[in-house]
Amino acid sequence: MINYIIRDYNNIDFDKLNDLWLETGLGGANRGDNAPIIEHSIKLGGKLILLENVDTNEVFGSSWMTFDGRRFHLHHIGVKPSYQNQGFGKLLTKESLKFAKKKNYQIKLEVHQSNKKAIEIYKKLGFNFLGDYDVYIVRDLNSIHI
Repeated sequence: MINYIIRDYNNIDFDKLNDLWLETGLGGANRGDNAPIIEHSIKLGGKLILLENVDTNEVFGSSWMTFDGRRFHLHHIGVKPSYQNQGFGKLLTKESLKFAKKKNYQIKLEVHQSNKKAIEIYKKLGFNFLGDYDVYIVRDLNSIHI
């Protein structure tokens, strides 16, 4: 049994968090995920939850909620492969939903179509598919042609 805690992100956690995101393919500098952006999103009302192995101090799970003034957006919810299939993804999702419910705001997420396991968790917890949307993004602002 894994001895773990669920806790809020602290700015000293960034390197461990970045390792998690790189290992799971959730984020990294190429996606604009850096410590100042995380801190700013938290100041705007967001939250970043971490799962930490108490025995090894390893950060092995994350759930990042940003806030746009109308709803929370759930990002980078994931668990290191060596900790997967043990209920930690569901646990992180439930903690995120508790936070959104406490704040009384909607919560929205994006999930890759091939991630069937996560989709089933999200559906069981009450998320509904918005099938009439395609998602687009500009990561490199220098690529904007105006």
